[in-house]
Amino acid sequence: MRPILMKGHERPLTFLKYNRDGDLLFSCAKDHTPTVWFADNGERLGTYRGHNGAVWCCDVSRDSSRLITGSADQTAMLWDVQTGTQLHTFTFDSPARSVDFSVGDKLAVITTDPFMGLTSAIHVKRISEDPSEQISESVLVLKGPQGRINRAVWGPLNKTIISAGEDAVIRIWDAETGKILKESDKEFGHKKGITSLQKSVDGSHFITGSLDKSAKLWDIRTLTLIKNYTTERPVNAVTMSPLLNHVVLGGGQDASAVTTTDHRAGKFEAKFYDKILTEEIGGVKGHFGPINALAFNPDGKSFASGGEDGYVRLHHFDQDYFNIKI
Repeated sequence: MRPILMKGHERPLTFLKYNRDGDLLFSCAKDHTPTVWFADNGERLGTYRGHNGAVWCCDVSRDSSRLITGSADQTAMLWDVQTGTQLHTFTFDSPARSVDFSVGDKLAVITTDPFMGLTSAIHVKRISEDPSEQISESVLVLKGPQGRINRAVWGPLNKTIISAGEDAVIRIWDAETGKILKESDKEFGHKKGITSLQKSVDGSHFITGSLDKSAKLWDIRTLTLIKNYTTERPVNAVTMSPLLNHVVLGGGQDASAVTTTDHRAGKFEAKFYDKILTEEIGGVKGHFGPINALAFNPDGKSFASGGEDGYVRLHHFDQDYFNIKI
């Protein structure tokens, strides 16, 4: 399995996202310019210019026509995927951390950071089919959690919103009323901040990665803890294979501690775990810094990782990967 090295960012990667067809890969980094690549050969297709700060997150609509990005410049932008033109800008009073389209792409959930005395918030925006009719008003604003909300995604049928962040608590909110329906149990939950959250393909469960050196698998409706994966380093990124029962964790020490250690000691590899048995089954090395972003191609035959080193590495699996037996 030879990785394809994709160099297009000057700063550390923050987020990776495939479109639904799996032919395009979108990458966000701290260098202000989200980039789109061909997912098969890693060729750079284009960039989306307009942000004025680090871009933390992105999502692409089901038909790959719209891209939404959230940035530290206190905006979230809607883009035309094909032409790269800005369709709309949502402005906030603090950095936009996470963005996620609903099923059907009629709504988007955007989270904003605590900033200058403001608490973090979750904003629900209506997304118009026609960009000229797009309005900036929020349908709903949810507040409450202390500390930064690192990720918020839509639950089944867009009835709920699931959020997780620095306070290590996962919350399920009612998307209509804004009430908290469930909170993760302190006893079973993460002990330190949650860095990443990803839903399964069928939307029945999701996985969270945390600085407490573990990842946990949860039922999306009941918030029951299903599995726990422990590793020996903080987890910055998690993803699940849509094809096999594999979970991939990526991480490494904080960027500030990297220079003080030998590069072999940092453990900058993507670790594969068996989803059911929670055993480690392998790892993919290569990054010269912590892994900040992971994404599986929807066909399950390749995955991409983005690191603190500014590289995106695209890995197409060999046949032996599909025959792994434990």
